[in-house]
Amino acid sequence: MTFPSIKNDGNCYLFGKPELNSFFPLHQLMSVGAEKQIGHQCGKTIFSTVIDVYWGLDPEEWDNPELHRIRMKLLEDCLKTSAGPCFVGLFGEKYGSIRLPGEVETSEFEMILDAAVEAQLDTKVLEEWYCRDENSVPPTYYLRPKSEMLKNYQNVMDITVNSPDIKKWMKISEEIKNLFKTAVTLLQQRGTMDSSKAKKYLCSAIEDEFEFALGNQTPAFLRKCVCYIRKIAHIDRHVKNPDMGRYTDIIEVNGKFIRDPVANKKLEKLRDEFIPTIVASSNLRVYTSVTHCNMKLGYSEDVENHYVEGLCKQFYDDMIDIIQSTVQQNFDIETDTLYDEVLQHLSLCKIYSSLYQHQCEALNLIHKYVLPCKAAHISPLVVYGGPCTGKTLLLAKVAEEAYSWLQKELGPNSEPVVTVRFLGTTDLSTELKTLLQSLCEQLAINYRCLIHNYPQKIHDLRELFINLLNESSFHRPLVLIFDALEQLSDCEEARKLWWLPIHLPRSVRVILSTLPNKHGILQKLKCLIQDNDNYIEQPQRDRKMCSQILKHQLLQVKRKVTSGQQIYVNEALSKCTLPMFVNLICHEVKQWRSHKDVDDTSLCVTVHESIEHLFWSLERNCGSRLVSRALGFITMAKTGLSEMELEDVLSLDNYVLNEITANSELQNPLRIPYYFIARLKEELHGYLVERQVRSVTLLVWANRHLHLIAQKLYLQNEEEMHEMHSAMADYFLGVWSGGRPRLFHPEKSHNQPLDINDKSVNDEKQTVEKTFDRQVPEQPWVFQCNSLEPDIFFVNHRKSTELLHHLTRSGRTDDLMYSVIMNFSWLYTMIKIGHLDKVLSDIDLAYNYSQEKELKFLARTLRGIKLKVSKNPSSLSAELQQRLLPVVSSLPKLRHLLLECDKDGPKYCSIVPLHSSLDVTYSPERLPLTTSYIHVIEVLPTSSPNVIIAALENGSITTWDVETRQILRQITTANSAVLGMKLTHDEKYLVVSTTKNTLLIYDNHNSCLLSEVEVKGSKHCIAGGGNCFIYGFTLSINHALAWLQGSKDVHVIDLIYGWPLYQFHCWYEVTCVQCSPDGVYAFCGQYLNTTTIFLLGSGEKLSTVTSEFSGGYVKSLLILAAAQEMVMIDNEGSLSVWNMDEITNPQLIEDFDCRGKDNEVVSLELSEDQSAILICKTFSIEVLDTSIWKVAEKFKAKRNERFISAVLSKNGDSIIASMEHMSSIFVWRRDTGQCMASLQEISGAIVKLIKSNQHNLLLSLTTNGILSVWDIDIITAISNIDKTGKAIQSLLQPGRGELIYTLDGSESVHKWSFSTGYIEAIFKHDGIVENCVLTYTGELMITSDDKGIQYIWNTITGDNIFRINGQRVSQLLITHNDQFVVSLCNQGVSRVWRLSTGHKVCNILVPMQNAFITYPNTFVIGVSKNKLLAVSLWTGSVTKKFCCDDGTVIVNFKLIPDSPDYVVFITSTETLFVWSVTEEAVCRRVQLPNNFLKNLEDFQISPNGKLGILSRGDDNINIMDLHNGKLRLVPATGIIWRQKLSCDGRYLVYICFRNSSEENDNGAVSSLIVVRLADGKNIGACSLYKTPAFLSLSPRHLNIIVGFDDGSIGTYTVVDRVDAALKIKIATSNSRQIFNNASQRIRPKRANFTCKFTADCIWRESSEVFSRDSPITVSDSSDTQDTALTKKQPYCSDKAGSTLQIDYKCQNFTAES
Repeated sequence: MTFPSIKNDGNCYLFGKPELNSFFPLHQLMSVGAEKQIGHQCGKTIFSTVIDVYWGLDPEEWDNPELHRIRMKLLEDCLKTSAGPCFVGLFGEKYGSIRLPGEVETSEFEMILDAAVEAQLDTKVLEEWYCRDENSVPPTYYLRPKSEMLKNYQNVMDITVNSPDIKKWMKISEEIKNLFKTAVTLLQQRGTMDSSKAKKYLCSAIEDEFEFALGNQTPAFLRKCVCYIRKIAHIDRHVKNPDMGRYTDIIEVNGKFIRDPVANKKLEKLRDEFIPTIVASSNLRVYTSVTHCNMKLGYSEDVENHYVEGLCKQFYDDMIDIIQSTVQQNFDIETDTLYDEVLQHLSLCKIYSSLYQHQCEALNLIHKYVLPCKAAHISPLVVYGGPCTGKTLLLAKVAEEAYSWLQKELGPNSEPVVTVRFLGTTDLSTELKTLLQSLCEQLAINYRCLIHNYPQKIHDLRELFINLLNESSFHRPLVLIFDALEQLSDCEEARKLWWLPIHLPRSVRVILSTLPNKHGILQKLKCLIQDNDNYIEQPQRDRKMCSQILKHQLLQVKRKVTSGQQIYVNEALSKCTLPMFVNLICHEVKQWRSHKDVDDTSLCVTVHESIEHLFWSLERNCGSRLVSRALGFITMAKTGLSEMELEDVLSLDNYVLNEITANSELQNPLRIPYYFIARLKEELHGYLVERQVRSVTLLVWANRHLHLIAQKLYLQNEEEMHEMHSAMADYFLGVWSGGRPRLFHPEKSHNQPLDINDKSVNDEKQTVEKTFDRQVPEQPWVFQCNSLEPDIFFVNHRKSTELLHHLTRSGRTDDLMYSVIMNFSWLYTMIKIGHLDKVLSDIDLAYNYSQEKELKFLARTLRGIKLKVSKNPSSLSAELQQRLLPVVSSLPKLRHLLLECDKDGPKYCSIVPLHSSLDVTYSPERLPLTTSYIHVIEVLPTSSPNVIIAALENGSITTWDVETRQILRQITTANSAVLGMKLTHDEKYLVVSTTKNTLLIYDNHNSCLLSEVEVKGSKHCIAGGGNCFIYGFTLSINHALAWLQGSKDVHVIDLIYGWPLYQFHCWYEVTCVQCSPDGVYAFCGQYLNTTTIFLLGSGEKLSTVTSEFSGGYVKSLLILAAAQEMVMIDNEGSLSVWNMDEITNPQLIEDFDCRGKDNEVVSLELSEDQSAILICKTFSIEVLDTSIWKVAEKFKAKRNERFISAVLSKNGDSIIASMEHMSSIFVWRRDTGQCMASLQEISGAIVKLIKSNQHNLLLSLTTNGILSVWDIDIITAISNIDKTGKAIQSLLQPGRGELIYTLDGSESVHKWSFSTGYIEAIFKHDGIVENCVLTYTGELMITSDDKGIQYIWNTITGDNIFRINGQRVSQLLITHNDQFVVSLCNQGVSRVWRLSTGHKVCNILVPMQNAFITYPNTFVIGVSKNKLLAVSLWTGSVTKKFCCDDGTVIVNFKLIPDSPDYVVFITSTETLFVWSVTEEAVCRRVQLPNNFLKNLEDFQISPNGKLGILSRGDDNINIMDLHNGKLRLVPATGIIWRQKLSCDGRYLVYICFRNSSEENDNGAVSSLIVVRLADGKNIGACSLYKTPAFLSLSPRHLNIIVGFDDGSIGTYTVVDRVDAALKIKIATSNSRQIFNNASQRIRPKRANFTCKFTADCIWRESSEVFSRDSPITVSDSSDTQDTALTKKQPYCSDKAGSTLQIDYKCQNFTAES
């Protein structure tokens, strides 16, 4: 296998000798700011990082040999690995000083030393600062560390420029440079030292690095480099200014400052000779600029800023150009999961193979196994060994070599396939199913097998995997390598290895590795593969071999150890010989100098200790805070961190910055220097490795042992971990990006003692606290290359991978919910790239952390639209809005996502639902308790929404988690059958009654029995014989009250101590007991409708009350604490209300007799606000208003169905009930009686309903013993949708206002609010309404019914101000000025009449159909037989006409909107005519194709009359150019049902039905589509989940109203990106002011208006007769009657309110008197 060239994303080495402080703005802007902009512009196809090691360090450290070595190493890495721009050179007027050599070979150093002595120079400083090291190969002299030589010198991080040690070091370094310069120059002149050797002592860093980067490079490589040369004009004039030393090399001669001639000569040679030579042979980009200084101020700050601004602009343009020309932008890999998976494993393989150091026998054995052989049976080869024995490195080396081994054996024409998986290192290689699928996909590509659909079942996948293995051949052999089998999760029983092929094809080799004692995998393998030759053990090596390996590794880096040091190395190797231990020892001893004193404590003796020692030494060198946080961040990251991310996160960490900037001057922006990141990488080379994930290079640990030690050392403190996870979350959220400053609290210097008595210190702490820009990048979910093409983007995979991880770990559930899960951009991006399953798993994860029901509903919603949005992601916003709008009042936290859809959704889909009438599809959580409901005694909800307690007849009481179906706790009642159980209000005690007449009191949380109390019967009960079981019990705060069957006594038991206190003695047999909410009183209900009140604390009897209707018994007692009232309800539903102000003498308020045959009470409920009582009887449901104690509603079941139970919704607007022998839950609206939904329970007929008020949940138990948990909030959201109950047949909107009027073939016209979707009023007529028109303002409505009656309504007051009786009207028209109405009749005389008075203007004698009124209100144009007539509105006579000859019929006609004097019509001869009414002539004639009219359904004309849109009921849009007769077909997405052209003619809106061949999309029956006619593009699509009945567009804006067959409406608007500025109405429309969390929308009371019973005018054949002397004018009408009905009627009245029959088939109820 040949490794691909895996390159870093875009590390760009920014080089140039920074000219002291004046260059800092340039480096800050270019290296920190520009890279962020470049990343955005290039869409993160490369992860651009600009590296400048000088930035942030003190200028005195720029000549540090260690810094120069790191710079050269980074430069080499950038040149090798960068995929984009790799080198940017900044050239000024300064050459710079020569470098201090860090190491000099012994022979050269002694020669230089002799030359210096010969030149009579003082060499004392050289002898002091350079020390001989025999451990170097060859021996060298090295420059001693400053911290060793200068007493108070610390390290780079703790430097103060003005400190004495710094000044001393500056003097020493200049002296050393002069010594080297003089001595080397002398040696060079003598010829003792050649020029190549002398150059490294005499050249500056700028020359060294420019020649390394640009010399001997190919033209293709140089195209990725750029140089900027800056010259300062007339610089010699300004060198007299000492400050110019920052910009050029200056020396002092005779008291004058001049340019250094030697440095200047070298500069000119490099700038004016070397670079032009490179340019001449390549396409190297070189820019030269000349800066002109200010004549007075010289090189001023303004001059510098002007230069920096221009340079940065050019730099930005060049980087974009180089990136786009060198990096292929492949959008396909964004959705190619396999590509990323293979790339990750290849990058790991490349890293691990490079770390493989020494040949071993195992490699030879594997080599032999891989080669073809004649063996009959081939089985997998197993490599096993303990941790850190080198198995992973060995298999990586095998993967690297296997391709060449096979090709060498089989010939150069062979094509071996090598596939490697490091199990557990990626998500897809952790689970067996995803592992097999990725392998199958890769093998299918390698062997060119076409597989359309991959199996979903794991066993089918395994079979496909085996079949693909058989595709290999000796020409194309296959090698499969699986490292670390123990890292596979045990899902699908993967660790049992059932999936592993044991008998392989002869051209296939499988190599496995595993630990010997983990999950029994090796033992299982030995059972499957019994040949010992198939096992290779990786044992610990012997000490001698390890010593040889160590010696070899040291020589590779030109190091060795002394014989004295070797003794202690051998001693350490005698205790541990693991390969990793050898590497760790090598890392330690290669830093030993020959004069270092070592002992037996210098080296650790275990891998664990050695890793800890490695980290501690790193802390000493780089700083403990920096190391602890850096390694902690890398360890806690889900997939690792990139260099730039690590630098950014550390720059946000004040804890780290306080260490780095302890004695430094703070600068804005405040960041850590890249130098520290480079040092960390270098110190941990081989342990912290780079890995490719989603085209980003990440820093990760080389093995799991390093990860564990780092976790142990740096991630143990929970508080610090929480803080670090939160910091990472802030970074990926972009909290501090975009220049937002972050507060910094500088600590007191570590080197200066803090005087607590010094007041100035405290004052300083208060003043130095400042904010600094940390210059971290923005973190959008996607990087878009072109805002006009929103679907072309690159995903920010780093954010999508890491953010959720850190938000959950830091417990930031709000950010998790609103910034991720309910972020539309995240949802759309993940679905667009095919990761919907990951979205669902992330939402489930978030729900487990937060338990927010909105997340659960969102996950259910996305699963419901999965097929739709996977196929068409652009429709996501419309699909979500349709489903979330109905429930947002019940689930208010979904409001955030709806607002996100409003903001970002129109980028992809122009349809925005304003009001959704979608019926919420809902499926409850189900839990099987037993096989039959008979075995279930009691089910209790708890304070946790997912936890219930169920008691079975066998005595088991189980606490269940409904969602996971797991048992949390279980109690057995010791062979006693359970009769009932209850929880105290605080859920501390669980009390259970048994058949042994005992109450068992349990600690609910610990499931332990606290006490058992026997409830003894009275003498009367015992004498009566038989078993008297506990008939019932109730709980107070600290008491239990129990009574036996047929007993008159109530036993009071103390729950805390578990003993009986006393008994209440009642007059009659006790039937129920209720305690007051404060636990002071007990109310005992008895037979003969009697209740006795006791003082619970003492047992004192206070009073007894009896209802007037004393035939039954008290079924239930309700205590209304706020009103001080008690309600007694007997078994037949009769009710008495008592005032409890005087507890010893209650007063009767109301007493209702409601006794009926076989109509027992089955359930009762007091509403949450105590305003209503629901009484569910066998055959009816009654709702009482407690404020007036009257029946508000009464409902009857149909056909003698029986109710089982009923409950109220939280707001009391809906009733939820179940019926006997039915498996549905029904939802009824109280105000209308409509059945809004029938929710099917698939697990059987419902036998019981239990309501949990705490979480507003409903528990239902079915005959099969299955418990379902329903969310009442979601159920009642269904009742928020208003419906008329019949299909919408017609729909009208006034020219002004936000109202809609609908006709549905009933006697009513419904008035809707466009903004809320609620029905505001109903106008009831005598007959079925057939026609309706509105005035422009919508204030007046004219209707006609099938009885020949016309009505004029005031839509504001609801008054029927005028009624006209006459003949049946076929069509109503109103003139554009709202003054006249035209009533067309098919039989008899049609009339034009004045709206204000009702007086006739004229009669129209000819019958007309499909008529229109022209805009000047001149003509009524309509069809009469085969004629097109224009009738005058003033005379009623025909003034213009078009006649068809030869029996031709006019099929359809339309007026041209902008030219109403022109009519377009189509005849039966398939000819289209344009007819001028005024000229009475045909202007244009267009012949349609043959048989075109066969299926013609409708056609529309654009406003300018240029286009005609014809509908034929097929799957094409027919667009005809009326000027030239050309017909264009635009394919639709289905069979078109209705189409409408917008008023401006720019858009076509149509509804099409889905093809029967399409997969069922969760109930979607049709689609609403918007087409932009300018380019024919579909700009929006939205599924309709109900059968549409009517389609209408608003006259003013492009608002769409769809009427459905269930009598509901849906409203939508279109927001095209082209004219989005015109459609800001989404944000301002009332319909989008989605209610906030504080308040919910209140449904207005629906008004009912009825028509007049007597006519104001009667039309005769030729006259009209008014009922009064003068007609009633509209303007004078003020006599309005409020005919709105009320249901609050006296309960006992014979004409009791409206008694509604319940129809569970979702139809309207019929009213009874």
